[in-house]
Amino acid sequence: MTAAATSSESARSGGDQQSFDFNAYLAAQKQLVEAALDDSLGPERPESLREAMRYSLLAGGKRLRPILCLAACELAGGDPALAMPTAVALEMIHTMSLIHDDLPAMDNDDLRRGRPTNHKVYGDAVAILAGDALLTRAFEMVALRSPGVPADRLLKVVGELSLVSGAPGLVGGQVVDLECEGKEVDLETLEYIHLHKTGALLKACVITGALIGGADEEQLNSLRTYARGIGLAFQIVDDILDVTASSDVLGKTAGKDLIADKTTYPKLLGLEESRERAKTLIQEAKTSLDAFQPADGSSVQAAPLLALADYVIGRDR
Repeated sequence: MTAAATSSESARSGGDQQSFDFNAYLAAQKQLVEAALDDSLGPERPESLREAMRYSLLAGGKRLRPILCLAACELAGGDPALAMPTAVALEMIHTMSLIHDDLPAMDNDDLRRGRPTNHKVYGDAVAILAGDALLTRAFEMVALRSPGVPADRLLKVVGELSLVSGAPGLVGGQVVDLECEGKEVDLETLEYIHLHKTGALLKACVITGALIGGADEEQLNSLRTYARGIGLAFQIVDDILDVTASSDVLGKTAGKDLIADKTTYPKLLGLEESRERAKTLIQEAKTSLDAFQPADGSSVQAAPLLALADYVIGRDR
């Protein structure tokens, strides 16, 4: 049994979700992810570029995205260890998006994960190149560093990553986000932005993990519903925290959406309705996992993803 599978099994002391120790699961998976991230960027030239890449990639964080990938792989019946290179790739894409979002030409932020942003330390040019290098390294992780995964599954994973990191995903969502600054934005446009930024990457995490695990089309459709729900809920909670939490707690600049005159869920719906919308989305996400419920009615197989959905809405940073 692999380390990833062992850590998942050890978090279960019984046969249902109530006995699932989510904190133990999260800690164990995060430890595995951190080790894999560290291994992914070994000594290489130019050292200055590697240092900038490692500065942001290894800056901590929740590691929610790679853990979602591993959990989805396991739920689909696969060995989560086989999904680890893809999990690392997803965190690299996420880190690239953070580096580029923080640039003066984008969100112009000085703080990320409790310390100066990449361009504040290494300059704009190196920050851009570090992000570019992380994006291409992500595809390397899948295509060249994923032993034991059938080639047809890897090809589908590459397709998912291409979509999420390009115009149909993160890039397109960021462009619309920038175009909407200082403008009145309706709910449909707001959700378009977030489904193509936060939501797109979270969906890719779930779907790529499931693809590696061998999920069929019916299971993939259920997981797309799950991913859409947690993706939008994640962004709603982010918007709420931007106006209710401090920079010290968040590890990034609080209130920056207000400063940039961006439309957010609280601005559009109010805090209370935003919270209710997030709760509804999480419930829809959790219900979609009924497709994975075994005949005995237990939810042990889906316990990690169910708990991760609750974590999305219950987080304070």
